[in-house]
Amino acid sequence: MNFSKSRIARLLGVLVFVIVSNSFMVFPGFAQGPASVAELAARLSGAVVNIGTSRSFQGGRGEPFPDLPQSSPLREMFDNLNPNSGQGEEAMRQARSLGSGFIVSPQGLIVTNYHVIEGADEILIYTDTGSRYVAELVGADAKTDLAVLKISADDPLPFVEFGNSDEAEVGDWVMAIGNPFGLGGSVSLGIVSARNRDINSGPYDDFIQTDAAINLGNSGGPLFDMEGKVVGIVTAIVARGGSSRGIGFAVPVNLAAPIVEQLREFGETRRGWLGVGIQEVTEELAASLGQSAAIGAFVVEVTRGGPSQGILEPGDVIMMFDGKPIIETRDLPRIVAQTPVGTSSLVQVFRDRKLVEVRITLGQLEVGELMVAASRNESAASEGTDRALPVEIERILGFSLMPLTPDVLTIIDRGKNTNGVFVSDVVRESRAFKAGVRSGRVLSEVDGIRIGSIEEFKALFDLALERGAKEISLVLSDSDGLKWYIDLPLE
Repeated sequence: MNFSKSRIARLLGVLVFVIVSNSFMVFPGFAQGPASVAELAARLSGAVVNIGTSRSFQGGRGEPFPDLPQSSPLREMFDNLNPNSGQGEEAMRQARSLGSGFIVSPQGLIVTNYHVIEGADEILIYTDTGSRYVAELVGADAKTDLAVLKISADDPLPFVEFGNSDEAEVGDWVMAIGNPFGLGGSVSLGIVSARNRDINSGPYDDFIQTDAAINLGNSGGPLFDMEGKVVGIVTAIVARGGSSRGIGFAVPVNLAAPIVEQLREFGETRRGWLGVGIQEVTEELAASLGQSAAIGAFVVEVTRGGPSQGILEPGDVIMMFDGKPIIETRDLPRIVAQTPVGTSSLVQVFRDRKLVEVRITLGQLEVGELMVAASRNESAASEGTDRALPVEIERILGFSLMPLTPDVLTIIDRGKNTNGVFVSDVVRESRAFKAGVRSGRVLSEVDGIRIGSIEEFKALFDLALERGAKEISLVLSDSDGLKWYIDLPLE
C-alpha cells in the first residue's frame, strides 16, 4: 500500500493528537475530591458552637456640646438634651466580638482560641439547635492561643474527638466548620497545604496550613479530617481587609491536646522549663564553634536559680534533648514545654568542639517566668526604665512606641489583660511602613518572644543587632483580633 507524504503527515498528526490527548485524560480516582461531605458535616455540626463575648470599657469624652454657666436659666433644659448625659469619662461602654469553638465532652467542655475570649466580661455559647448558654472560663494559655470553657446543660451534649495531627499529610482533605462573620454553621473544604509552619505568633509555632476558606469569626473552630476527627484548631489567617486570602493556620491537636488536658485539670499550664536563653545557630556561628552544620540551639544565658544553673554554660549548643534532635532553634522550646515538670532529661550539647551529655531536672516554665520577670524588675528599678525608645532606634525602625497604660487601653478599645506595647506613630516613608507596620496597633512579639514593655523590645532589638540579624519578626494586632506577622528589615 502506497502513501503519499501528505497522507503520512496527516496520520502522524492524528497519532500525536491521540497521544497528547490521552496524556491529559482525567482519572476520577486521582483528580476528584470527596464526592460530598454533606453527611460528615451534618454529623459534626452539632458539636461546633458560636461564641459571643462582651467586655466593658470606659467611655470617652462624648460629643461636643455647649457647657452653659451655672446661673443660666437654660442650663437645666440643655442638661436634659445633652447626648452625653450619664456618658462621661466614668461611664462604661461595651465591645462585642464573635468566634467559634467545639465541644469535646458530653458534659460541656469547649475548646476555642484564647484571643476569642481574651478580656471578656461575659462569654455566651450558641449551639446549632438555637440554645444559649453562659460559659465559664476553665483556663487559658496565651502562648498557644488556646482556651477551655465549660457550660452546663440538662442533657449530654454532642461532642467531637481529637484525631492524630501527625497523620494529616500535605494534600489530605480537611473541613472547617465555624462562625465566619457571625454566619454560624458555615462549612468550608480544602486540603492541608503545608505542615510545621512557623508564623512567629508564639514560641511553639508548628501550624497546619490549609486552603479551606477561613475568615473572621472562624477563630477557635475545628479543622476536621475526613473521618470526622479534629486535627487542628483554626487560629490565624493571612488577611487583607479582614477576609481570607486562601491561607489559614490551625494549631495541630497533638500540640493542643496536652495543653487542653492541663487547663482542664489545673486551670493553668504546667510546662517543662530548662532555664536558658537561646538564639539561632547561623552558618557563621557554626563555623566559629567548629560545627559541621548550622543546627542546634545556641545558649546565650543561663537563668540564675534555674534548672540549668551550674550545668549548662553560655556558648553551649544544645544538639539533642531526651533523644530528640534539635535541628532548628524553635524545636527546643516546643520539645521542652511538652516534657513533664520534674523530668530528669538527658541533654546533649556541643561544647569546646566536642559532644557532652548532661542531665537536667526540668522546672516549671510558669514559675520560671515569674523568676525572670522579678529579676528584670529589680534591674529596671536599679537602672531606671525609659518609657520611650531611644531616638536613634526610632530613626532606624521608623516608628515610636508607648507603654500600654490603662488610658491607652481605653482609647484603643483593648482589654486590661492585653500584653505588648502600643505603636503610636509610623513614619510614612520608613522601612517599617513599607513592611506593614501601622500606628494604632499593639506589638506583642519580637522574634517569637512575647514582650510586655518597651525595655524588653529594646533588649531584643539590641540582641538582633549584636548577632548581625538582617531582619526582626514582629507580631501586631488590632482591636478586631486581626494579627499581622511582619518581617522588618534592619538593613
